[in-house]
Amino acid sequence: MINKPLTYKDAGVDIDAGNELVERIKPLVKKTQRPEVLAGLGGFGGLFALPPGRFREPVLVSGTDGVGTKLMLAQHLDQHDTIGIDLVAMCVNDVLVQGAEPLFFLDYFACGKLDTRVATDVIAGIAEGCLQAGAALIGGETAEMPDMYSDGEYDLAGFTVGAVERSELIDGSAIREGDALIGIASSGPHSNGYSLIRKVLDRAGESDIDGDPAHVKLLAPTRIYVKAILALMQAMTVKGLAHITGGGITENVPRILHAALDAEIDTASWQRGAVFDWLAEHGNIETAEMRRTFNCGVGMVVVVDDDNVDDAVRVLIDQGEIAWRLGRVVAGHRKTRYV
Repeated sequence: MINKPLTYKDAGVDIDAGNELVERIKPLVKKTQRPEVLAGLGGFGGLFALPPGRFREPVLVSGTDGVGTKLMLAQHLDQHDTIGIDLVAMCVNDVLVQGAEPLFFLDYFACGKLDTRVATDVIAGIAEGCLQAGAALIGGETAEMPDMYSDGEYDLAGFTVGAVERSELIDGSAIREGDALIGIASSGPHSNGYSLIRKVLDRAGESDIDGDPAHVKLLAPTRIYVKAILALMQAMTVKGLAHITGGGITENVPRILHAALDAEIDTASWQRGAVFDWLAEHGNIETAEMRRTFNCGVGMVVVVDDDNVDDAVRVLIDQGEIAWRLGRVVAGHRKTRYV
């Protein structure tokens, strides 16, 4: 008996579908391009040239991340057009806190069987995130692995590179006792704590948050703060920035403080929002656990001189953010205090 010749498609990998995806996403990628990009999709590497004279002593700042189990919620709802924004946000917001402008982004999309509709929606979200961040989407990788993932499952990872003048690098060393902390509102839990969120959803069953199904509300994409923070840095000296991800305010703000300082947070200065109230109620989650797991309504914390706090809040509001005086820097031991 002569065995039928095997093909890659017999093994579950469809090269034609991959080529179709590339053609679908080319117009999306094109919208994100910057003048520094030297080549489009199709090469073995993305090419990006720093323009002569733009930087005197550039420092490249890189960041990589994923979206975590928020992906499972997107796949459960069959809603894939915003999860790519989350992917970009988690990377660009991280390099931003060093004072870096994100320059370009690459993604990695892995799945069991390539569904071009789903993949196009995901990459459309990535392109939208890049537009919001001002970063060029210069490449990526699509991997179809039928023995690794079940049909309908996919995973995402991303990588960004930004640049900042060495003299303008933000590392927290300029922060002093008496400086002001400014909070910038989040759009929800962003992309952190979803292993716990999914347990709360299982416990809560069919439930609404402010009139919308809870799971839909919890899929809101992570806010991208790049353009607002870059505008603020143009207006004044920013002494420190903390992206509030896993660990919440409790653990992320101390990362930018030296050992003799604490962050004093005024808990009466903001309301954490309906999503977080719902999570606390339906999950019976204690306050300390909420603060260490979720951003609780604060997506980014900015440190400025106390004399500049009102102007800083005004700049951020003019950029479309919700911002307020969150607290202050006090003497201490590199901890967060809630008052």
